[in-house]
Amino acid sequence: MTTRLIPTPYGDGRLTSHRSRTPFATMLLSHGAGRGVDTHDLEALAEALPRQGITVHRFDQPWVVAGKRVASPPATLDAGLTAAADFIRTRTPLVVGGRSAGARSAARTARDLGARGCLALAFPLHPPGRPDKSRIDELTHSRVTTLVVQGARDTFGTPDEFPGGLDLCVVPEADHSFNVLKRGSISQDDALAIIVEAVLEWTVREIAGNQGRS
Repeated sequence: MTTRLIPTPYGDGRLTSHRSRTPFATMLLSHGAGRGVDTHDLEALAEALPRQGITVHRFDQPWVVAGKRVASPPATLDAGLTAAADFIRTRTPLVVGGRSAGARSAARTARDLGARGCLALAFPLHPPGRPDKSRIDELTHSRVTTLVVQGARDTFGTPDEFPGGLDLCVVPEADHSFNVLKRGSISQDDALAIIVEAVLEWTVREIAGNQGRS
C-alpha cells in the first residue's frame, strides 16, 4: 500500500493505492459526504481485489485531507476525481466509482475520464423521504457499463426504486452504510463478502470480458 498527495484545483487530495502484481483492471474509488475512504466497504474492496488482479486506488477528496467536516460542492468532487484519474494513468481498463456522493461523482465523470465502467456503491437515488427528488439521470447518463450495489434498507433509495436494465446487487438487510441488522440473517462479514464477490464478478464479466469491443 502506498499513499500520495495529489494536487487538485481545490487543494491536495490523497491517493491510497493497493496494487495487484498482475492487474487486468484498475479501480479508482472515492467516498461519501460523511467521511473519507476508511469505510468498511471500500476497505474490503481494497483488501480483496488486488489478490484477484484488480489494482484499487482510494481517493480522499481535498476537504477530507484538510480536516473539514462538511463536503465541498459537487463540481469540486468531480475536479478532484479527475485529477486523481489523470495522476494514475493506468494502462489497464479503468473503473471509476465510489460510495454515495462518490458514486454520483463517478457517474458524472466516468465517460470523460475514459473509464470502461462505473461502480456505484450506495447510490443516493434521492434524499431520505424525498423520492420526488430523483437523481437517476446522473446514473443513467454515465454512458458506461455500471454496477449499482445497494443495501436493502437504504433510505436514500431501496433497490426496488431503481429502474430495470441496471446491473444491481442487493445487500440483504443493509442500510446506506452497508451495516446490517445485529440479529439479522447475515453477518457484517457476509454483507461485505457479497459486495466483494459482486464487484469482482462484474469486473471480470463486463470490464475484462469487453476489452477490444469499444
